[in-house]
Amino acid sequence: MGVAALGRALAARELSSAEAVQALLARAQVHQNLGAYLHVDADAALAAARAVDGRRANLGKGETLGPLAGVPIAHKDIFVTTGAPTTAGSKMLAGYASPFAATVVERLAAAGAVSLGKLNCDEFAMGSSNENSAFGPTRNPWDVTRVPGGSSGGSAAAVAARLLPAATGTDTGGSIRQPASFSGITGIKPTYGVCSRWGMVAFASSLDQAGPLARSAEDCALLLSAMSGFDARDATSAERPPQDFHAQMLAARAGASAGKPLAGLRIGLPKEFFPAALAADVNGAVRAALAEFEKLGATLVDVSLPRTELSIPVYYIIAPAEASSNLSRFDGVRYGHRAAAYSDLLDMYKKSRAEGFGPEVKRRIMIGAYVLSHGYYDAYYLQAQKLRRMIADDFQQCFRQCDVIAGPVAPTVAWKLGEQGDDPVKAYLADIFTLPASLAGLPGMSVPAGSGEGGMPVGLQLIGNYFREGELLHAAHAFQQATDFHARAPEGFR
Repeated sequence: MGVAALGRALAARELSSAEAVQALLARAQVHQNLGAYLHVDADAALAAARAVDGRRANLGKGETLGPLAGVPIAHKDIFVTTGAPTTAGSKMLAGYASPFAATVVERLAAAGAVSLGKLNCDEFAMGSSNENSAFGPTRNPWDVTRVPGGSSGGSAAAVAARLLPAATGTDTGGSIRQPASFSGITGIKPTYGVCSRWGMVAFASSLDQAGPLARSAEDCALLLSAMSGFDARDATSAERPPQDFHAQMLAARAGASAGKPLAGLRIGLPKEFFPAALAADVNGAVRAALAEFEKLGATLVDVSLPRTELSIPVYYIIAPAEASSNLSRFDGVRYGHRAAAYSDLLDMYKKSRAEGFGPEVKRRIMIGAYVLSHGYYDAYYLQAQKLRRMIADDFQQCFRQCDVIAGPVAPTVAWKLGEQGDDPVKAYLADIFTLPASLAGLPGMSVPAGSGEGGMPVGLQLIGNYFREGELLHAAHAFQQATDFHARAPEGFR
């Protein structure tokens, strides 16, 4: 069951949370080969589930628990938790025990969700394939020879393989949307600031944002409602109260009807999102999905995002620059990996960081240090920030002509494991459609939209204006009420 269905079954007492947790723990054991989990805490999960079951059994007349009460989830191992190690997929933090829990973790626990453990991810969330984890790659349930996407690959694979109804993820340049697309599930990155970053291991602070991965838009809306809201501990948190995204998703559009729930919705199609190099199978699936949106009453409008190609160099200057600063704290002194043998303090720094970080993290730290160095700051970093503003302005020009922007999530379906290991730039180029919204801080989501080569899933990307998550979820929900792509499961995981 997905989140909404399981929540309803638990509320009707058709099964207990403890039974659901036990079934999913057994399933996780059977499918260990996927590499989705880094840590499973069966005892803590069962204790939490039984506590929710006890609260439900003692409800007074007319009392109810929230829709997430007793629903099993798991967290991307980029969120710090108490009682379970947080590694960020890195040897640098192997075995690290946090003294506090991330705000997102706390809020979902307060809503009654039961955490089964921590999920695999690219090291420090740097990657698009989940091959950069120090603890081994995650495999795509649709084809175990392929990547599940990244960096939230463990979260996406776990949901796609039906090991969990939903999971948390983070999106810096596409790390919720791209793995959701590759793994055939739904994922949403909200507007920057909607979810607190307190307790998220930082990669690029002006870009990192938490969000849910689940089967459907409805499931994502339920989780995002619990995750959202102002947090005084996060200086970048938007001063907005928690939102009921589920209610926003269900709210009817003015002028809509039962047969045309999206009447009046203008969907912008940037010509830059449909280049000649776009894989034919991806283009076909996305175009077919857009035709379905038209049947539901939406109107397609041609728009332009002229600086789309520039988003790649802009992102791969700004994000590494912020990473080089954020990761300077991992020095072998206060916490994290420390080299066993060294001659002096400087030697300890060098050896600890050389041993603790993987190749992709080292690559980005070096790029970031370079673009921030004397003589290059103005030429690279400052110019990138100016272009970032222009990219955001391009979106606002589009939103004068449309309500939602649509296109593919990625240029291709999931590639084979190891296929891009020798060419990191090729992997960077695959982020071209997700990076612009991240740089602008806009909400974006991936919605299952069919399949391409080898039966691999294809995701449709929807991008909205600031704080318009409800509009995105409403459009995605209407599409999912008319199609079954989100309900399909990989062979062997049904």
